[in-house]
Amino acid sequence: MVKRVGYFPFVLILLFAFMGGQLVESLSKDEKITSVEASLRSSGVNRKELEKVLHHYQKNPADSLKYKAACFLIENMPFYTYSYGEQLENYKSYYTWLKKSKGKTPQQVVDSIKKIYGPMKEPSKKRDIMEIDSAYLCRNIDWAFKVWQEQPWGKNISFETFCEYILPYRIGDEPLSYWRETYYEKYNSLLDSLRMSDSLDIEDPVVAANYLISKLPDKSYYYTSVTPYPFGHIGPEYVQYLSGTCREVTDFAVYLFRALGIPCAIDFVPARSYINAGHFWLTTWNKDGEEYMTDFPQKLRPVRKNWWYRWDDSSKVYRYTFSVNRGLYEQMAKYGEEVYPFWRLPKFTDVTYGYGYNFKKELVIPLEKQYKTKRSGKIAYLCVSARDRWTPVDWTVYDAGHLAFQYVRKGSFMRVATYENGELCFLTDPFYADKQNDEIHYYPVGKERQDVVLYAKCNIEIENRFRNKMIGGVFEGSNHPDFLEKDTLFIIQGKPNRLNTTVKSWSDKEYRYLRYFGPAKGFCNISEVAFYEKNDTIALSGKIIGTPGCSQHDGTHEYTNVFDGKTWTSFDYHQPTGGWAGLDLGRKVRVDRIVYTPRNRDNYVRPDDVYELFYCDRDWKSAGKIKAAADSLVFRDIPVNTLLLLRNHTRGLDERIFIYENGSQLWK
Repeated sequence: MVKRVGYFPFVLILLFAFMGGQLVESLSKDEKITSVEASLRSSGVNRKELEKVLHHYQKNPADSLKYKAACFLIENMPFYTYSYGEQLENYKSYYTWLKKSKGKTPQQVVDSIKKIYGPMKEPSKKRDIMEIDSAYLCRNIDWAFKVWQEQPWGKNISFETFCEYILPYRIGDEPLSYWRETYYEKYNSLLDSLRMSDSLDIEDPVVAANYLISKLPDKSYYYTSVTPYPFGHIGPEYVQYLSGTCREVTDFAVYLFRALGIPCAIDFVPARSYINAGHFWLTTWNKDGEEYMTDFPQKLRPVRKNWWYRWDDSSKVYRYTFSVNRGLYEQMAKYGEEVYPFWRLPKFTDVTYGYGYNFKKELVIPLEKQYKTKRSGKIAYLCVSARDRWTPVDWTVYDAGHLAFQYVRKGSFMRVATYENGELCFLTDPFYADKQNDEIHYYPVGKERQDVVLYAKCNIEIENRFRNKMIGGVFEGSNHPDFLEKDTLFIIQGKPNRLNTTVKSWSDKEYRYLRYFGPAKGFCNISEVAFYEKNDTIALSGKIIGTPGCSQHDGTHEYTNVFDGKTWTSFDYHQPTGGWAGLDLGRKVRVDRIVYTPRNRDNYVRPDDVYELFYCDRDWKSAGKIKAAADSLVFRDIPVNTLLLLRNHTRGLDERIFIYENGSQLWK
């Protein structure tokens, strides 16, 4: 798993220089040196500190493994840098405030940070190879060996796995710190009862990991992608607040597990099949080498038995490593062209096969499906969509006669491109790898045209958990404030498919009190309700009544949202059953019709917003702009069998490509 100290080509020496290091002396292409020596030559005046570490572990034969571990760290050290500065640390207090800010939105916390600390200047950067001193490196190595050797599950962890997934002193680009001792002293005692157990398998790392998760005193996680600055990895101090994105919470788990001798890695997808972002999660192995995964702090489960394994369709999956993937780098470098940034310094390995429930062992692009334009690039990239952009997630040699990618998961829209002069140059139309069979569907623009009716700009299928929670919901009328005597005005029998659904009242009686009563286990999830008298265009109003308390416990999703006229706010009752929201009209009224809106992520078409439709004809082309008059849009004379994208110019960022078939938007 881990390449030991050895020889590697001159091309990596050049890469050291590219990363900002100054070579101590010029090397000829014929000179072969060890990877450790190459690192030492790029360390400048810090070479003496690194040599101290090597000499320290060479003294005693009992430290031979520690010497090899030191070599492993040093040979990969030139490829790591980090940002630093007082203002950067000030801005990171955002994560502390976010965890403690009851009732404030992430954006409000961001605004407070910027107001107090002022604008952020570009922070300075340092290189590990020129900064790390002998005391820090020895301390890290000694602590890593301590937990590896003292924990009962350590006997089932190989030295190679230890080097890659316990030993590293950092994750990515976070500032250097003595995090091992801090995490060990805070969390190691949680495992005391496990180590004394007679019933649990204390020699299995996964058993230890799941036991540790179950004992954590605080597993509450505040998710948001809003930040005051693009930090990268924020470091071991701030991830403990469990606020931020999947990256922050996964980083916390890595520090936690490695500090206690549990090997773990971060697996990730650069781009997902259904959302405009990648995703990170934690992976580890049981004593038999079987892979387990978790969206921390959920329980670790075998990869091939995890719901994600069958549900997610992201085309490629990778695993971060501390070591540079020298083989991959050399393989791409031999073509002598600028590679896409993701592959310029590959500290990852392809693990798609392990997650390959629906995948093609070889995804072949036939010659007749390739554009006739000749490209100069020798590397072809497989790309998936993010809004109107395409993100490369895999590569292969560009051979028009046999253009193929290996081990690609099915279920995403994709296309192929080369990377020339800093831009993607496309080789194919978009296509879709069907999960149900082995077919590849291509979407070139044809001559036939059609009218399209659109209700959303992003995949609302991922909001089914909200829409399904409305099935069985009841609209009721009563002349008693406690609704002890009530009549049913309407029962929702299917999930709503648009922003506003209008239904006729089943009752012709008059009522003073009206309400929506959520179905069992539905948490009364609803965004908006409006009751109308016959021939009226203005909704009935009155005193808002209902069951107080929301799941967030911060007042953001109370019953009052149901009648605030805002389709982007909602009610999320703090109990699964029994929640309701209604009106005291102050008079008896006969309800003619009801308009309701499901809880949503504000991706439906909203009246008065300005939208533009694009279709993919090699590049994105505009089909025109429309100001929405209702919760739907009609665009005319649109090419059939083409990829579409609906953009809201008024608000929001979530947009996903789709096709239009049989009168419906299909997000696939």
